[in-house]
Amino acid sequence: MKKIIVITGVSKGLGRALTEKFISLGHTIIGCSRFQDAINKLQQQYPQHYFTVLDVADDEQVKTWIESFPDIPDLVINNAAVINRPAPLWEIPATDFSYLIDVNIKGTANVIRHVVPVMIKNRQGIIVNISSGWGRSTSPEVAPYCASKWAIEGLTQALAQELPSGMATVALNPGIIQTDMLNICFGDEAEYYTPIDEWVKQALPFLLKLSAKNNGQSLTVS
Repeated sequence: MKKIIVITGVSKGLGRALTEKFISLGHTIIGCSRFQDAINKLQQQYPQHYFTVLDVADDEQVKTWIESFPDIPDLVINNAAVINRPAPLWEIPATDFSYLIDVNIKGTANVIRHVVPVMIKNRQGIIVNISSGWGRSTSPEVAPYCASKWAIEGLTQALAQELPSGMATVALNPGIIQTDMLNICFGDEAEYYTPIDEWVKQALPFLLKLSAKNNGQSLTVS
């Protein structure tokens, strides 16, 4: 069964890989990113799909975007996120901390705020909030990112208690994948972790099998 799939942060990394793989399997993608050039290229490459320049941290932009959806989504993947440059918490500027919280937490909440009322019309659908191993453990010099992903875990579990029967939300730890974000944290060591093209082969079947039975779970792509 072909699905309508919403993905935030489609310009690179996991979002881009998921977008391209889902499209190759015949699913319809509604995607967004802050980066105009990337969105232009995606729209040119995949004209039958829907790509929008959007800052998820801006609630009004998100509201307008979701109101423009051509159909009710079956699966929403809140993937858009940023990470801080590694440093002790007290050395991270307040503006950097606030920006990360605005994107990683408020951005996810903004999408949920406007997409859930749409999905409730069908009384079905899955919302996947991308978490992290650092949403369940911690490491030094990434305190803001850890804080944001721990928040995603709690937000997801609370949302799960609020959704009507037939719907579900899960917090998903994708594992440690070779991405630009990992390069920021791990430097040269990032090359020793799972390549993104290998990860996406495992992630897609995993995501497509999610159902209402998974509501509230904290899952990991194995």
